[in-house]
Amino acid sequence: MKHPLWRLLQLIAPFAPWMALAALLGLATVGSSIGLMATSAYIIAKAALHPSVAELQLAIVGVRFFGLSRGLSRYLERYVSHHVTFKLLARLRVWFYEQIEPLAPARLMSYRSGDLLSRIVSDIDTLEHFFVQVIAPPVVALFTALLVGLLLARYDWRLAVTALFFLGLAGLGLPWLSYHLTGNLGARLVAVRAELKVVLIDTLQGLADVLACGREHSQLAQVHRVSHTLTAIQARLAWLTGLHTALSGLLANLATVAILVVAIPLVRSGQVDGVYLGVFVLATLASFEAVFPLSAAFQNLEGSLAAARRLFDLVDVEPVIEDGPHPVTLSPKEGGGREADAPPRSLSMVVENLHFRYQPTEPPVLNGLNFNLPAGGRLAIMGPSGAGKSTLVHLLLRFWDYQAGRIELGGRDLRSFSPEEVRGLISVVSQQTHLFNTTVRENLLMARPDAATEEIVQAARQAHIHDFIESLPQGYETWLGEYGLRLSGGERQRLAIARAILKDAPLLILDEATTHLDAVVEREVRQALEPLLKGRTTLIITHRPSDLALADDVLLLETGQIVKCSVIHEVKQTEDARRNTF
Repeated sequence: MKHPLWRLLQLIAPFAPWMALAALLGLATVGSSIGLMATSAYIIAKAALHPSVAELQLAIVGVRFFGLSRGLSRYLERYVSHHVTFKLLARLRVWFYEQIEPLAPARLMSYRSGDLLSRIVSDIDTLEHFFVQVIAPPVVALFTALLVGLLLARYDWRLAVTALFFLGLAGLGLPWLSYHLTGNLGARLVAVRAELKVVLIDTLQGLADVLACGREHSQLAQVHRVSHTLTAIQARLAWLTGLHTALSGLLANLATVAILVVAIPLVRSGQVDGVYLGVFVLATLASFEAVFPLSAAFQNLEGSLAAARRLFDLVDVEPVIEDGPHPVTLSPKEGGGREADAPPRSLSMVVENLHFRYQPTEPPVLNGLNFNLPAGGRLAIMGPSGAGKSTLVHLLLRFWDYQAGRIELGGRDLRSFSPEEVRGLISVVSQQTHLFNTTVRENLLMARPDAATEEIVQAARQAHIHDFIESLPQGYETWLGEYGLRLSGGERQRLAIARAILKDAPLLILDEATTHLDAVVEREVRQALEPLLKGRTTLIITHRPSDLALADDVLLLETGQIVKCSVIHEVKQTEDARRNTF
């Protein structure tokens, strides 16, 4: 497997021209600083000899030029480097989402939500400094050292060797020392920061239960423990940064002294004009601007690689679902519905000898399941919790793939469809409807983003939720809050039904759609379902006898197998007899 650094470089390769421009501007900035200091020193030393203004004219122009170019180059360098950094961050976020989307939900179930959020946000934000503080500084420092070495070598090779020696100590020796003193602090910082985010999110999501159980002090202690560890790591890194800054300043001052020690004899012997003495010193001192960031580059490299490993560890996971070699698209005729270009109204479904288990070491969840649902039919699958009902829904949506058997939709094998195509053919109304923290309109448009306002209103009317929406402060533009917690269970279910009506998919799955609702709300939701069910193939997953009124036939499922098949009137008679007994 490739090293994370190499993989990161491959990810940022499309931005190489922008990065090269930023590095060039950074070099121009440092070069202008060196030129400004050198020409300033020359003017001061030369002016002491009372020359004519004409002799200083070139140096004066140089000071003005380097002064202006330094500011302009610094501005352009910051602009370009931040521009490429933000483009890189946007690219990384999109890339990471594209990589993990095929993993949902099967592979992502083993990750905590706080850990996923930390990878998506914090780890990618850590890579924000990868170019500006890791890639660019060594490039600028290398060319700056070459520039200063060539400049000083024109006068005497010993000057060049002295300057390069101290630049090497500051640019290589100090980062090496800092790297070994830092150890794995960068990686620990990333890991502990992720742990803190996990603890905080878990605590906030379950805060009501924490308070109800009187466990707020233990949770606070856990947050304090992780926060203390994070603070200790940050303090250690800050101490190392301060140490590096002090040692860098010391080396810069020692370099100026060493340059003086080498240059003064050259001036005394007449090998070098005395006016250049200050030029050598200040040019060398200014060149340290290029090597000061290198220690931070090594520190940030460790953190960047740790963050990259966490990202690559997730994206390298193999998806559970794989597209077939030639995904097919269902035509209206094959679906058993309308002959027009519109999607089929209904869709036949055949399940033959279906076997599935989540892990090879676990017992089968579905064990030889068989049934046939004709186009336009309504079939209820009833059974206790753990019987495999929801697993069947997951297989139909291609969240997982079955190990043996066959599922056909409209006469085509389910696995011949791409996951996106299958999910476009199915609407699901489940017991846990997820509503996003946005407006009512945007939540409904999740089903069909191109739906017109009239279609949205019509779907809401059919779901018996339009009047309620109109009573909200901003109507369809009212924000629902996170998870739609401002709404009651019945209101959330009717919004889910409106969503399904708007989607108008040929196959409808009701997965415990009336669970946890009281009798009055359940009756309202069932009324809202009526226009959605008409002429549409419907699979009803339930453990409640009251839901069977929506079905034509009933299958009783236990331990992944059909134990009984009944027509609806037989089930109703059995249920009436049970009620009369009690």
